[in-house]
Amino acid sequence: MPEPADSLNFHDQHGRYPQAATLDDFVHTLAAVRARVDAACRRVGRDPAGVRLLPVSKTRPEASLRLAYAAGCRLFGENRVQEALGKWEAMQDLADLHWSVIGHLQTNKAKLVARFASEFQALDSLRVAEALERRLQGEGRSLDVFVQVNTSGEASKYGLSPEDVPGFIKELPAFPALRVRGLMTLALFSAEAERVRQCFILLRNLRDQLRQDAPANIRLDELSMGMSGDFEIAVEEGATVVRVGQAIFGARAMPDSYYWPAETVLT
Repeated sequence: MPEPADSLNFHDQHGRYPQAATLDDFVHTLAAVRARVDAACRRVGRDPAGVRLLPVSKTRPEASLRLAYAAGCRLFGENRVQEALGKWEAMQDLADLHWSVIGHLQTNKAKLVARFASEFQALDSLRVAEALERRLQGEGRSLDVFVQVNTSGEASKYGLSPEDVPGFIKELPAFPALRVRGLMTLALFSAEAERVRQCFILLRNLRDQLRQDAPANIRLDELSMGMSGDFEIAVEEGATVVRVGQAIFGARAMPDSYYWPAETVLT
């Protein structure tokens, strides 16, 4: 079996990920990321069809999203609800385009998510679950959700601690508008591949344990883990969704630490 991924690409993002500016650029970057996903699957004997690519479009202008759509993207991931709402409103001419909210949610923004999102990947409190349920019931909609888990143990990160997840899962049948699909995590933001890998292993093992006695209407099929710098390791460890932004759209103007809560790059 080929060697697993053993290095991460957090550094020199601008050189590694040039800006995608044309339709051909997006066709190329999407194909390149998909090829890397497929190769990671082959290394561990997985079916590549079992990994969904979620292009992360945060900070990108509408024009870039339209090019990515033309290249085949039908779902975009956004961190900030207000930004995502504006893009949804501007792109309603694309009827088959869907939106995944992947960032921390304040309860007062639940009404916005209930309006437009098809997926929410950062559920980590009953207060947010209650707010979403109330708003979704009012909209006559349901929402796919992932429970966010803090696998790195960093105080700066959102998400439930692993030991709190079983009890949290048992509370979720009280919210029928929330369709629980699986777990999500942000790994340690480190250049040391094995430290990052341990975060993904922890999430997979936790999911496998929870499956044994999860409530009947709670599905835990999905593992959303891995971003541009580490998604190949995540795939090797069982990711079914990888959230990839810079490797598709190009390097962002600011580092990831600007968009996520104060992660620290370790060397």
